[in-house]
Amino acid sequence: MDIRLVFGQNMRRYRLAAGLSQEAVAERMGVDRAHVSSMERGQQNVTLLTVREAAQALGRKSMEFLDEDAAAAAAASGSAAKAPRRKRTKS
Repeated sequence: MDIRLVFGQNMRRYRLAAGLSQEAVAERMGVDRAHVSSMERGQQNVTLLTVREAAQALGRKSMEFLDEDAAAAAAASGSAAKAPRRKRTKS
């Protein structure tokens, strides 16, 4: 499995487990929400520093984000695919 997808699936799983939005994680990491979204989709080739920042933002260990078995299990169960939707309000 592509390591970018492994990182992204694990990041999404830990974010949802913490009950945080992409925006909240982005704020904790000092990045834009779109960057968090790209990382979760496996579209970013993240640095070791980014792995560490994500771990700190989510209260996890850096190595947990690179766990291929956890990412594969989450993908197989579909648990990483379901995220709460925010209701949009009309302006």
